[in-house]
Parts: sequence; structure tokens; C-alpha cells
Amino acid sequence: MADKVTTIKLKEMKQKGEKITMLTAYDFSTAKVLNEAGIDIILVGDSLGMVKLGYENTLPVTVEDIFYHTKAVKRGNSRALLVADMPFMSYETNKKDALYNAGRMVKEGGAEAVKIEGGIDCIETIKSIIRTKIPVMGHLGLTPQAINQLGGYKVQGREEEAAEKIFFEARELEKAGVFAIVLECIPEKLSQKITKTISVPTIGIGAGPVCDGQVLVTDDMIGLFAEFKPKFVKRYLNLRPQIVNAVKQYCAEVKEGKFPSEEHTYK
Repeated sequence: MADKVTTIKLKEMKQKGEKITMLTAYDFSTAKVLNEAGIDIILVGDSLGMVKLGYENTLPVTVEDIFYHTKAVKRGNSRALLVADMPFMSYETNKKDALYNAGRMVKEGGAEAVKIEGGIDCIETIKSIIRTKIPVMGHLGLTPQAINQLGGYKVQGREEEAAEKIFFEARELEKAGVFAIVLECIPEKLSQKITKTISVPTIGIGAGPVCDGQVLVTDDMIGLFAEFKPKFVKRYLNLRPQIVNAVKQYCAEVKEGKFPSEEHTYK
């Protein structure tokens, strides 16, 4: 097993030009699989609201939801850096709530860092969390928690003014002390400019191959969640039809009396 991934190791990977891999997990078994495969970062993302809980977006996800799933993933994780998402309204209200929720994710949930969506409006909160010795990952571009404000899941930073704002916010997040920044659904030229300018790793999702690393939702990547497929998702496995066929075969064998057979029966 390779050495434990830390925030310091991620910065060293950027300096060496070594790409960083990141996927989501919400349970013990998936965390074990990702560790076995050698993933660098596991994110307990608020995407669980859509792919696991059946919500239409990430907004209904609660601190308790993330906390519960983080504890499960922690038990299956040994190598990857474990990052917990700070869900909608867990850090925006005031610094006290943000510090309490972030601290709980780490102290009780077992996370090794938290991720916060947003730019300049979140800077002071991010600084406060970092001062308590909790590493923070930033998130710019398409921020799903702001979906109602953004008017849908759209590429961000195409216009010059919007691109300059994202670039400025990336530099401010770096100054605030984040250890990495997720760049979601922004043009490749913008992600390249940010990646070359800042000293901390950039993790892209729909931001092109120029970022220091990449992240996908595991359920998208393995074809388990098929309600919709963003352009940036590559399906490395189409698992859903295989599971459906397996369940159909099981149902048929039970109804026909073929399962359980002799080999599955105690004597």
C-alpha cells in the first residue's frame, strides 16, 4: 500500500507534475474499493443528495447526512485523503456555525479536510476554519449549492468579466490558505491560467485536462446513476444494466425453485 495521502503530499504532486485523482464515496464498501484502486482523494460529496437520496439537487442535503456518510467512509479508508463537503447553509450563516460543523466533520466524523463552495464571500469563514487547523478545499466555477442563483447547471466564466472574477477568487482562496481548489465547468483556457498561476493544486470537473487533478462522482463514472449524464462524465463502466440483469436472474431462479441449490443449503 502506498503512503498516506496528505495535503502536503498533494502540493508536492503538483510541483512534480504528477496528476491527482479524486472520486466520491458515501459508504464503507466503496471506500475500500477506491483505496484498493489507489485513489488519492475521497470526497464525501453533497452529490449524495442526488445519486443516493433521490433529491433533484444538492440543496436538501444536511450536515447530518454528510456526517453519517463520512463516518462510514472513514471506516473503509486507509490511504486516500478524506474530504467532507460542507453542505448548503452549514457555513453561510455565521462563522460560529461554520467552525462547529467543520470541527464535527473532523473530530467525530473522521474527515481530514472539508470542502467549501464559493469565492470572495466565503474568504473570512475559510480563514477561520483554517485557523482551527482544519484544511479547506475551495470550489469555484459552477457551484451546485448556488444553482438557483446561477439559473441552472451552466458553464461559468465564458465572458471576460466572469472569467476575471473566477481568476481573482482563485488567487484570494490561495492567499486564504486553501490546500486545493475544485474548478467545475469552466473553459479550459481559464482553468489553465489558474493552474499555472496559483501554487495549490487545481482539481477539475468539466474544466479540461490542464488541471493538476480530476474528480468525478463515482456513481456517474461507473454508470450506476443514469438519470442524466453531464458532458464531462466518462463512463468507465456501465454497471446499471448489469445489476438489473443480475436481479432479474435472481428473481427468475427463486420463482422457478432453482435458488437456493444444493451448494447453498446447510445440512
